[in-house]
Amino acid sequence: MTNPYQPTGQSPFVNAPLTGHRPRMFDSTLAKVIWTLVPVVTFGLGAAIPFVVAAVKGVVKPWIAISYVAAEVTLFGISTVAVDPDKESPFLGFLLVFLMATSATHTSLLDNDRVTVGK
Repeated sequence: MTNPYQPTGQSPFVNAPLTGHRPRMFDSTLAKVIWTLVPVVTFGLGAAIPFVVAAVKGVVKPWIAISYVAAEVTLFGISTVAVDPDKESPFLGFLLVFLMATSATHTSLLDNDRVTVGK
């Protein structure tokens, strides 16, 4: 006598495809290029946007998005409050270019499997 509650044949879970070990940020190369250009096109104002989206998707840990938001707020806070507009100083421009380059580089590395920090 066979058990009526035991399904016959192979389990559907045996032949199921394996899923990725973590969610992906980019679906295509075009999406990767567009997301990488967001910090550059917005002149650093949108430097944290890719990381906030990645944290919501579960690609990176939330502390990375929080650190980029804090760096962006600190940079623009210093530039509007602490700098005298009559004096010319290249320091804030350097910080802005550094923030844009760092954010664009790290955005392009979001789906890289060799990078494990914050994932």
